[in-house]
Amino acid sequence: MTPRRALPFLLLALPLPAAAEEAEEAAWQALREGGIVLFRHAIAPGGGDPPGFRLGDCATQRNLDDTGRAQARRIGDALRGACIGVGAVLASEWCRTTETAELAFPGRVQAAPAFNSFFADRSNAAAQTAMARAVLLGWPGPGALFVSTHQVNITALTGIVLASGEGVVLRRQDGALVVAGRIRP
Repeated sequence: MTPRRALPFLLLALPLPAAAEEAEEAAWQALREGGIVLFRHAIAPGGGDPPGFRLGDCATQRNLDDTGRAQARRIGDALRGACIGVGAVLASEWCRTTETAELAFPGRVQAAPAFNSFFADRSNAAAQTAMARAVLLGWPGPGALFVSTHQVNITALTGIVLASGEGVVLRRQDGALVVAGRIRP
């Protein structure tokens, strides 16, 4: 048997297809008009939380690494660079979501238990998702609403699975939440 050789790869930065560019611009425009963005927390290696996890004790949780911290800062920079007026910053009570929001928007984070993860216990998923939906639909503005939360919550609200540090932009329409687009990490 012949050993396999690693082939060198050249990664090119290719432009987004026109439809993808239009969808991303629609997301930014929805935010400029007071939309809502749900961001999955920045990179925190692993999955779930370790045994012995305790809310309020970051030493027992899965947390952001240096790459995740840099990603969180870039999230805030991207929104400011796009001239998005952020009216409020909410985060689940998990350390990785709070730190993501704090690094993106220092000093502005408000704890929002409606966006806490229910990954380990799905028994209250429907009720918690209803609470989160009510918070989002009740957003009075002014400005955009930034929420740092978990994949499980975002999927329950939108049906979309995001990468760490990725956002889905929503707008309110006729008493419902409508996906306007995604913001890639």
